[in-house]
Amino acid sequence: MFILRDLLRPLQDHFSDTALGHERVSLFAYTLLAIIGPFTSSMTSNLLRSLIALFGIEIQKKRFYTFMASSTLPWQKLWQTVWGLIPSPETEGRFLVALDDYINPKIGKNIFGCETIFDHAAKANQSQYPWAQNFVAVGLLKQVKGRWACLFLDFRFYFAKKTIDAKKVTAKTKGVMVPFQTKL
Repeated sequence: MFILRDLLRPLQDHFSDTALGHERVSLFAYTLLAIIGPFTSSMTSNLLRSLIALFGIEIQKKRFYTFMASSTLPWQKLWQTVWGLIPSPETEGRFLVALDDYINPKIGKNIFGCETIFDHAAKANQSQYPWAQNFVAVGLLKQVKGRWACLFLDFRFYFAKKTIDAKKVTAKTKGVMVPFQTKL
């Protein structure tokens, strides 16, 4: 288990030294451990159940979901640290990266980044246009023990140009319209 301590400690150093910072660093570390563990999926509701059942953490559902959706976590510093922890990111002298887009279906109507999006992978009994968030993610491709792995390094919400042109409320951040960018 020393490898987990050695990996988590540099990540934990980026959180503030306040009471809220200590709470966040603890939740962050335990959430990563729950994701790594083979007994849970990374769905938020399953992560919460894992934290309660496996680690005995007492946290209100609303507090955990607020933590998971926080825009004040030091993501930029965390991603830089993760990149620095990769011992050899190159494959045969090259960086191999993957760019992918995916959707995250939602139910509520006033959720940032949501719109009706065409789902090309929808099954026969699913809506082809669910209410969802559209993400574009980039990750490092690396062979680990003979198998390919993808370490996601960053993501952004993607908004269709028609959504931005229509000035929809779900495409605003603090009342300001998000500028359009292509997926690339």
